[in-house]
Amino acid sequence: MALIKSPLSKSKPFLFLPSTPARKLNSQPTKLNYLLVASNSSAKKGLQATADDEYAPLSGADPGSFGKILLSDVVVRRRRRVFWGRKWNSLDIVTAVVISAMHVLCFCAPFYFTWTAFWVASCLYVVTGLLGITLSFHRNLSHRSFKLPKWLEYFFAYCGVQAFQRDPIFWVSIHRHHHQFCDSERDPHSPTEGFWFSHMSWLFDANYITEKCGGPSNVEDLERQPFYKFMQDTYLLHPIALGVLLYAGGGFPFLVWGMGVRSVLVFHITWLVNSVSHVWGKQAWNTGDLSRNNWWLALLTFGEGWHNNHHAFEYSARHGLEWWQIDITWYVVRFLQAIGLATDVKVPSEVQKQRMAFVKEAFQPEPIR
Repeated sequence: MALIKSPLSKSKPFLFLPSTPARKLNSQPTKLNYLLVASNSSAKKGLQATADDEYAPLSGADPGSFGKILLSDVVVRRRRRVFWGRKWNSLDIVTAVVISAMHVLCFCAPFYFTWTAFWVASCLYVVTGLLGITLSFHRNLSHRSFKLPKWLEYFFAYCGVQAFQRDPIFWVSIHRHHHQFCDSERDPHSPTEGFWFSHMSWLFDANYITEKCGGPSNVEDLERQPFYKFMQDTYLLHPIALGVLLYAGGGFPFLVWGMGVRSVLVFHITWLVNSVSHVWGKQAWNTGDLSRNNWWLALLTFGEGWHNNHHAFEYSARHGLEWWQIDITWYVVRFLQAIGLATDVKVPSEVQKQRMAFVKEAFQPEPIR
């Protein structure tokens, strides 16, 4: 347990729990018509009180009950007017243009299909989605679940840059904010503001995310490294350069499949973890948030769908904690460990899992009134 400076306040530290206390559930959880803010009862109340005291209601977010998300027990508590009734800044416009352009390319896919283009897209899907996003941006950089030689760490991070999901500093900062404020009103992308907000709409409203979370003050470990600062300053150039290479190597079919189809697939498998994994599925651990385990999403996302496991043991390089929980990213980490490239690989021990059960009745959710 450690104290870190909150992005919401320069003077007051927040309680930050690297491994969230949780207890194992023996049956289906009761309806989560409440919102939990942090990892235990006292931390939750302190964190929420600090946020309430220091901030007025979020601008453009209409509070209230807007019903439940379809086929779930998740209640939408706020609605943000993302697409109208506000001023778009240049970053919002660039983000919308890039994402829209990739989706438009997908409509061309049936007319420019070749098997070579398909396999190029498939390889890039694995390189950018598995090695770049789930292994590098998420488990290595966001949570420091294992260590890699710097040359390999930077290579995998560069694969993530090619996923067109911004630079590592931005991605990691948003994700760390998500865990710090999970499913509270300060969460960058909680389904308590609507399913589509958590899935992708939040990406188009940079000022709102800054208002909720503050700037990237939680990534000093990356900002100290010139490589990540360079990626932050030039991140758009690298996917564009890849697109030029694809077009030069295989014409429009390579561009459509290698950039359009592949990027959109990686977009949505990443966003599904933010939305679906907090709406549908089962909770093996009471983590004090809406995170769920979802087996079919785990298959699509290289193991990221075991999301409740991840929120219970954030530091763990392994998300599929049971033998039958398929976790492709973990298998890659284990391979890297076996050949001596991954070190200090963190996984929860049986003692740590048992210790989670000791939280018991002291950890009781409180409904929002």
